[in-house]
Amino acid sequence: MITTPHSRSGATLRFAPHLTTLIRWFDSWAGGKADWEHKSLRVDWLRCLPFVFMHAMCAAVFWVGWSWSAVVAAAVLYVIRMFAITAFYHRYFSHRAFKTSRWFQFTGAVLGAASIQRGPLWWAAHHRRHHATSDQADDIHSPRHHGFLWSHMGWFTANANFTTDRRAVPDLIKFPELCLLDRFDIVVPLLLAAFLYGLGVALASLAPALGTSGMQMVIWGGVLSTVVLYHATYTINSLAHRMGKRRYETQDDSGNSLLLALLTFGEGWHNNHHHYPAAVRQGFYWWEIDLTYYLLAFLSWTGLIWDLKPIPEQVRGAKCLDKAA
Repeated sequence: MITTPHSRSGATLRFAPHLTTLIRWFDSWAGGKADWEHKSLRVDWLRCLPFVFMHAMCAAVFWVGWSWSAVVAAAVLYVIRMFAITAFYHRYFSHRAFKTSRWFQFTGAVLGAASIQRGPLWWAAHHRRHHATSDQADDIHSPRHHGFLWSHMGWFTANANFTTDRRAVPDLIKFPELCLLDRFDIVVPLLLAAFLYGLGVALASLAPALGTSGMQMVIWGGVLSTVVLYHATYTINSLAHRMGKRRYETQDDSGNSLLLALLTFGEGWHNNHHHYPAAVRQGFYWWEIDLTYYLLAFLSWTGLIWDLKPIPEQVRGAKCLDKAA
């Protein structure tokens, strides 16, 4: 078979998207022009393989078994990373609801990156776009327009939603350390996995009575905890726009749910949040449990953060749909 220059270039063009996908497992800014410019909602299944693999690895729990130390590690990592997502990725990077130093900003970004929900710039850019178009036709994860499954976890598998829209985060793009973290978002999860494996090996050697191992720690702390964290976080895009009471007449379908608020450390007061996104507190009243706000208030007492944006009384007391609220 004779291969012409034209046929070689055609083969290269056909192969290039797959090569770019593989590179993006490690460098999420690879690929040149932004995919959102093409608005392609095609799912890139090759890029989704690590996400699918993470879920499949949950079955390894039957191989590694369990120990109290592994369960505690999984629970602690859920708490730390849920707080990092809600406090830093959401309330700080997306809404600038408080201020902090540059080093503590980066600390929060690293903890958020450990949740394996992409980098801080990508997360904030998409969330800002969500608020600008909430439950409208352009909302990338509206269950009203795209269905429950897509709003829960389908939207981020599309090519159009992979690239970080750096135009949406001009206040964050000026920090080179945040750009590096966003671009190479796989580094922190890999370091976490290595730490968990080393911790399990050390415990197996120093305290064999605990009954743990390196792989057991990885599966419980790095896989099971992460998958539960995934789907708890995703409920705010899906369930929080399909269930709960509506106190305020917003332009979207957001609702308030105690169950989701407990699961996500306060994010379940979603109708409150869409009514006034700038507030650091999403539980507007004392009986609305908001664990993230309590922890942020504590951090403000230490001086690590400051200028927590309050809820203006006229905003909180605005005309309610739910009279009982």
